[in-house]
Amino acid sequence: MALRDRKLPRTLEAEGELFSKLRFSYVEQVTKEKFIRAIVGDPPHIVTPQENLELEKQNLAAKTQLKALKIEVADMVAELEKRGRDLSQRYDNVRVEKVKLQELPGQIEGLESRIAELKETQEPGTNPYINLPLAKTLELLDDKRRRQKELDRELEQLQSRVPRKRKEVERLEAELQPLEVKKQTSTTAAKDAKRRKEAALGGVEDDLEERGRWLRATEAALTNMLELK
Repeated sequence: MALRDRKLPRTLEAEGELFSKLRFSYVEQVTKEKFIRAIVGDPPHIVTPQENLELEKQNLAAKTQLKALKIEVADMVAELEKRGRDLSQRYDNVRVEKVKLQELPGQIEGLESRIAELKETQEPGTNPYINLPLAKTLELLDDKRRRQKELDRELEQLQSRVPRKRKEVERLEAELQPLEVKKQTSTTAAKDAKRRKEAALGGVEDDLEERGRWLRATEAALTNMLELK
C-alpha cells in the first residue's frame, strides 16, 4: 500500500508533463499550419492592427478562461488523488479483512474443540455457572450488575452521611470533655478524702491499743496481788 501511494503521485506528474508536451506540440503545429496558409494563400491573408488588437483581446479572454479551467482541473486532480488514496486504503483493508475471514472458520473450529475438551475434563458440580445456557448467563449477569449498582448506591449514601456523623462525634467529644475533667476532679477529691479518713482512723486505733495494753497490765498486777493474799 505504501509503495503504491508513493508511485501514484509520480505517475500522475509524469502523465501531466507528457500531456503538457503533447499540447504544446499540437498548438505549435496548428500555429505553423495557419501561418503557412496565410502566407501561401492566394491572395495572401493580411492581418491589420485592428484585427491584431481584437485577436489579443480574444487571446486574453481565452487565457483567463484557460486559467480558470486549469484551477478547476487542478482541484479535480487533487480530489481524484485523494479518492484514489482512500480507495487504495479501503482496498487494502478489505484484503486484510478477507484474509481474516478466511482464517475465521479454522479459529472457530479450534475454539469449539477446546470448549468440548474443557467440558469433558470438567468435574461434575465444580462450577454450575459454566453449563448455564446463554439466556440464563445473561440474566445472571444482569442480576449481578443490578446488585452491584444497588451496593454502589448504598455506599454513596453512607459516604454522604460521613460528614454529618463526623460533626456529631466532634460535638459529643466537645460535650464529654468538661465531664471528663469533672470526673477526674471528683476522683481526685474522693481519693484525698479517703486518705484523710484512713489517717484519722489509724490514730484512734493506736490510742485504743495503747489503753488496752495498760488495762491488761493493770489487771495482771491486781490478780497477782490477790493471789499473794
